[in-house]
Amino acid sequence: MKTEKYKKLIQQRILQTIDEWSKQATVEEQVIHRFFHNLKGTSGTIGLLEVEKFSEAKELLFSEKSSKAFPRDKWSEHLLPLNDLFPHLSQRLEELENEMLIADRMVDDHSIYRDRVLVIDDDVDFVTYVKEVLEKQNYPVSIALNAERGLKLFYEWKPSLILLDIVLPDKSGMYVLNQIVDKAKQEHIPIMMMSGNVSIENQIHAYRTGAMDFLAKPFDIDLLTALIDNRFAMKKDWERSIIIDELTGAYNRKHFNQMMRHHIESYKREGHIFTLVMLDLDYFKQVNDTYGHIKGDEVLQAFVATAQAAIRPQDIFCRYGGEEFALIFPSTDAVQGALLVEHLRMKFNAVKFQAGQDCFQVTFSAGVSEITSHNSHTEQLVEEADQALYNGKRGGRNQTVVYSQEMTDAKLETFLNVIIVDDDALIREIVINRFTSWKPANHAKVQAFGYADGMSFLTADWFKEGEKYIVLLDGSMPDLDGLDVLERLRNNYPEQQLLVVMLTARNNKADIVQALQIGADDYVVKPFHMQELVLRIERLSNRILS
Repeated sequence: MKTEKYKKLIQQRILQTIDEWSKQATVEEQVIHRFFHNLKGTSGTIGLLEVEKFSEAKELLFSEKSSKAFPRDKWSEHLLPLNDLFPHLSQRLEELENEMLIADRMVDDHSIYRDRVLVIDDDVDFVTYVKEVLEKQNYPVSIALNAERGLKLFYEWKPSLILLDIVLPDKSGMYVLNQIVDKAKQEHIPIMMMSGNVSIENQIHAYRTGAMDFLAKPFDIDLLTALIDNRFAMKKDWERSIIIDELTGAYNRKHFNQMMRHHIESYKREGHIFTLVMLDLDYFKQVNDTYGHIKGDEVLQAFVATAQAAIRPQDIFCRYGGEEFALIFPSTDAVQGALLVEHLRMKFNAVKFQAGQDCFQVTFSAGVSEITSHNSHTEQLVEEADQALYNGKRGGRNQTVVYSQEMTDAKLETFLNVIIVDDDALIREIVINRFTSWKPANHAKVQAFGYADGMSFLTADWFKEGEKYIVLLDGSMPDLDGLDVLERLRNNYPEQQLLVVMLTARNNKADIVQALQIGADDYVVKPFHMQELVLRIERLSNRILS
């Protein structure tokens, strides 16, 4: 009974120490040494041998005469394992751990990607020694002395590598491995099993379950550090191959989505703002058509190289798709973000490309949107930045535009133009009359007009930057064939603003295939029912206006 009484007194003393230290910015090393020295003596006196052993190992880590300052995230790591020795401390230690995790996130938004090592082993001397060695190699280390604690830290602390002993006091290491292996594989977290029992059966079981390595105790510590270095290098290669665009070296769409979720969560949790920028190379299709796709790839690579050299280390540059890119500026408002993009725009405008005897330059347009409480969703932020980008394109390209609500209001006024190009006057009249009075489900305003032949259509001043077009193009016309008109449309106008439906009386499938290969979005065979045509245009209008 006296032992229990003294054990409670020790717990109270530990709690008092935690509360006192938590109020201080730092704790001196000699104070930490004295704490573990006293805890060792008291616990040994009343027969708490495991606590005595733990305290003695910790005492050796700290100098009794040093005034070196330890911040909370450093001294608390050494106190957290007391939770396994004094279960009644769990609530306060969990609070301390949560405080430490929050502080860690505030210091480094990318903390979940650091090379953290979780050691799950009940041998106090061993884990203390491993922790000391690995932290000298700049690996943050957390310790769990049993399976329950190990599982908790795995899910909450998000380690990057795990050292897991097979023999634990509450559950086996194999049990822990089975619980975490699927998530570890998804997140590419290497698991190293350890055991004094190196039977073939244990090794086979561990490897088949999903462990990457099996270490026989005792092992050389230099071998362990070399192996951990190797596994982290392999992990980085894995992660790089998953999140890097192979052609350009920019981050890919998958990483963009992950980073957007991360920064949106950080904004909702801590109020950390960020700015999103969508960028699109101007007239890039013309580069491909004029100089070829190999030169187009060179332009994309040069743009990424210029961007990566111009942005800050914390900024995230991604290839969103094709010639469109995305930039995430952490802790940056829209005005600052626009200035950073302007710096990049000037840099890229100065880049010259050589193709044979030709020298050319490429520009880009950018749309900027800052996160707020009203747009804290990936889709909405992208939509706003895209609207700003669209306004930049409509305003002449080669510029940076910051999103405003007026852009959303203006978007509702966008016209959908339905153009019929057909030498049959009656077909033109029927189509124009039908679509002039048409009210599509997406509520866009519709204009309909027509041309009698391909040449008069191509030479007319019908195209307006920013408006949307669906062109109904007859496949067989005098002077200029419909396929020739289609090819010129695809070479000279942005696809995102213009969709083409071929109207053909030809039953030759090869002509239809050729039209689709050139860039037709759909085709209708004459004679057609008007209701069928309206349904086709309705579907296409949803696509082009989305």
